[in-house]
Amino acid sequence: MELIIYLAIGAIAGFTAGLFGVGGGLIIVPILFVVFNQMGYDPSVIMHMALGTSLATIMVTSISSVMAHHRRGAVLWSVFKNLAPGLVLGSFIGAGIAGLMSGSNLQLVIGFFALWVSYRMLSTAHVQVDPTKKLPSAALQTLAGSGIGLASAIFGIGGGSLTVPYLNKNGVTIQKAVATSAACGLPIAVAGALGFMYFGAKTQIPIENAIGYVHIYAFLGISVMSFITAKLGAKVAHALSPAMLKKCFALLLLSVGLYFVYQGIF
Repeated sequence: MELIIYLAIGAIAGFTAGLFGVGGGLIIVPILFVVFNQMGYDPSVIMHMALGTSLATIMVTSISSVMAHHRRGAVLWSVFKNLAPGLVLGSFIGAGIAGLMSGSNLQLVIGFFALWVSYRMLSTAHVQVDPTKKLPSAALQTLAGSGIGLASAIFGIGGGSLTVPYLNKNGVTIQKAVATSAACGLPIAVAGALGFMYFGAKTQIPIENAIGYVHIYAFLGISVMSFITAKLGAKVAHALSPAMLKKCFALLLLSVGLYFVYQGIF
């Protein structure tokens, strides 16, 4: 039964990853939080486990998603090259910061962050991308990558919630922003997952079937199914209009944000 739950989570998360370029973390984290809670894990580490496991699965979903987007020629590899060093450094540090925070504080931070991004996406859904705008210098892109990586590890996501708006604001169309964001999810996930394993291993609380804060069975079950469904999500992303894609993305974030704010307060 437990494996079936993880496979179902993977199917939904993979589709979301391909559709929005968000790595699926915004779906995986709240569902894993509920599942781990029902399984009776120590409440003080449940949120950390959800984040660490989410980042580990994003390693797989991002590969599947980016392959599908790459075949359509939508990934801006030159931008990825500039962002990647910052993403790696930022996400490892972010995992360490998350390890120092309490579960309820993590929930509130993630919840308010999701609500803010949702508002930003909804308010700019019909704003046309300015083709005259250019991305900043390579150094500034690397710096931006550090901030995106740091926040993404704390939120257990592939960075799409920050990478997509960042690229979109700098003249990149939503489809190419989603595709490039999917590629950026890989260095974030690898560094973040390793960070949660490392810092989780230092905790005094024993966690069954886990390496640090990464649950092995959940990782395997979610990864297998998400690898398959991410390709379908990427196909749908290229069929939708930019405005519709933004609205769907924003509504997803709104739901997740409200859920975590409620959990963090009550």
